[in-house]
Amino acid sequence: MVATETIGNVVAGDISSGDEKELIFNCAWWMKKQGLAEQTIESRTKILRILAKRGVNLHDPESVKDGIARQKWCAGRKENAVLSYTTLLKMLGKTWTPPRYRRIEKDPWIPTESEVDQLIAGSSTKVSTFLQLLKETGMRPGEAWSLKWTDINTENSTVRITPEKGSNPRTLKLSSRLLSMMNKLERGKIYVFNNGLLDHFAQNFRQQRKAVAWKLNNSRINQINFKTLRHFKATMEYHKTKDILHVKYLLGHKRIENTLIYTHLVDFGNDEYVSKVAKNATEACQLVEAGFDFVCSTPDGLIVFRKRK
Repeated sequence: MVATETIGNVVAGDISSGDEKELIFNCAWWMKKQGLAEQTIESRTKILRILAKRGVNLHDPESVKDGIARQKWCAGRKENAVLSYTTLLKMLGKTWTPPRYRRIEKDPWIPTESEVDQLIAGSSTKVSTFLQLLKETGMRPGEAWSLKWTDINTENSTVRITPEKGSNPRTLKLSSRLLSMMNKLERGKIYVFNNGLLDHFAQNFRQQRKAVAWKLNNSRINQINFKTLRHFKATMEYHKTKDILHVKYLLGHKRIENTLIYTHLVDFGNDEYVSKVAKNATEACQLVEAGFDFVCSTPDGLIVFRKRK
């Protein structure tokens, strides 16, 4: 087989017909023809490549079972490995008796806003803009990665989100701060961020995150990933509005059951706030865009705002 196309991070070249690299490439191409999302193709082929690299014979289901069992992976990743191999067998018109792994469901971990802001401030221009977008909108990483410049309306400060994973489309507001950050990015391409694989971009992000965590001597920052910011936005938005339908729209969920988890993730029983005072409308707008909520106006014309620490 001779090809130069890259699918799901698999590059086809001059590969013999029996080679497992060809098998994985063909599986990636088959998934693409079935209409699976690029992120799904990339994640499943990545697992198949890891297994093949570690000596697993992808032509033998028993070898795959043995190989998955030997990995020091969590149950959730092993479950994904089983799904990935099931996809490959489906392409071949075959079936197997898959091993059973059940991921342990945990509530998403939520960082403090100061930790999120410290990470954003310590990252490169492109990474910090990507993180700020996730923080403000609650987009899925893949949705942000596929964002086009034509999806951004600078006149009304909104972004149109093309959904993935069966979500609903939505249009959300952007702050002037985020729009200013975006204006500093290169505009020579169709996509705002995408110039390759999200996995490679994520590797670069993790390196920068590690440096920020070390500099601030805060290991919690190393727990923040792209999906964490989606959980952060949903949790904070619910506790700010107490409107579960609003959060459901924000996240693009089709089923409200998926949104309800965010109603109890953070206990604000002992609320502590940072208070700010605006002297005019310009300062008030800046505080609102920074996440502060209006409290009251004083007799001498000052405007009081507050935000949870």
